[in-house]
Amino acid sequence: MRWTSLLAIYILFWAFSVFLVLPFGVRTSAEAGEAAMPGTAESAPHEFSLRRVLIRTTIVATVLFALFVANYEYGWVTAASLDVLDVANAVD
Repeated sequence: MRWTSLLAIYILFWAFSVFLVLPFGVRTSAEAGEAAMPGTAESAPHEFSLRRVLIRTTIVATVLFALFVANYEYGWVTAASLDVLDVANAVD
């Protein structure tokens, strides 16, 4: 696989990993023991650390991408192994 394809796939893994990481470690103002700021939702995070989210996202994306590349190289899970209905060999 070319390096440009690998880079594009890594960027996709990174973008999807953001949504996996965002809900973790979030505390509302009530959970932090602070008063909520007027005009904000009760479920709004008390503090948001972009650096922490970026680091967590990069770690998760790198692990998932490494598993993807290893599977691509070694063929652990193939399309045929995921075909539980065995559509290609079905007999009418």
